[in-house]
Amino acid sequence: MKTNKRNKKSQRPSPLYNKLPKQVNRRDFNRYIQPSLSVGKRGPDTKVSTYKIFNHILKVLHTGMQWYNLDTGRDRVSWQAVYYHHNHWSKDGSYQRVFEASLVWLRDNDLLELFVLHGDGSNAVAKKGGAALATRVTSTSGVKRSST
Repeated sequence: MKTNKRNKKSQRPSPLYNKLPKQVNRRDFNRYIQPSLSVGKRGPDTKVSTYKIFNHILKVLHTGMQWYNLDTGRDRVSWQAVYYHHNHWSKDGSYQRVFEASLVWLRDNDLLELFVLHGDGSNAVAKKGGAALATRVTSTSGVKRSST
């Protein structure tokens, strides 16, 4: 008797730490993320809330789409404004503060499991012929070959 393997689902549950958020609800954003993001001190307030801008950034990071392909819909904000906030928050350390605050919250609630954290070397630079580059280079242009 043949078994149909196409309809069979994996028995292994997917790990929760491997899921990136696609969107954050307003309550969680105001509680955990908003305090760590920098906002301008001068000038008028933004027409679109930082909550909506942050969710647009998550959409771009989750899908990997180009910034100019971002469809902001009814939010009346251009992709340039969303990119501006992403660039500003990444350079001034806002994302780092969000990450550190999440680690503190996990530690305080006894949910931080260090065996789950691991380093990822997928962005390590590797050059072709790395072993040859590590050896000392000697010039053979001035050396005479033996005639034997």
